[in-house]
Amino acid sequence: CKIIGNMALVDKYKELVDLAKQYGVTVSDEGNVLRVNGEVPSGALKDKMWEIYDRIDPNFKSNDLVLNVNVKAIEGGKVKVITRESNLNIRKGPGTDQPIVGKAAHGDIITLISKANDQWWLVRDNDGEEGYCYSQYLEPVQ
Repeated sequence: CKIIGNMALVDKYKELVDLAKQYGVTVSDEGNVLRVNGEVPSGALKDKMWEIYDRIDPNFKSNDLVLNVNVKAIEGGKVKVITRESNLNIRKGPGTDQPIVGKAAHGDIITLISKANDQWWLVRDNDGEEGYCYSQYLEPVQ
């Protein structure tokens, strides 16, 4: 993993960069933005990366890091979308300020990868899109 460029960002996100490198995730610097791209072995590890990011940059306000990691293997079972009528937003990260990367329809059965915390669960929809959903709109399928 080669990093060139903005050492201040690499230092700022050292804990996240070191963790990414351990798992062969690519870290690249594009001017004023650090990009973390690749696959990690577990949902728990992806959740940990988001936790570190949120701790270093609360609420992801700096816009100086792009965390774009997916989970290699599916860990969990299926969950059903239990919104009233509307689609459920699937977001890039665990928070309503994160961009929407997909949607799951009311009644859809999607894959639960991990439970990031009580509010946000990491899921994969039927199109293979991976992201975080608000857990109150998901229920495990027996």
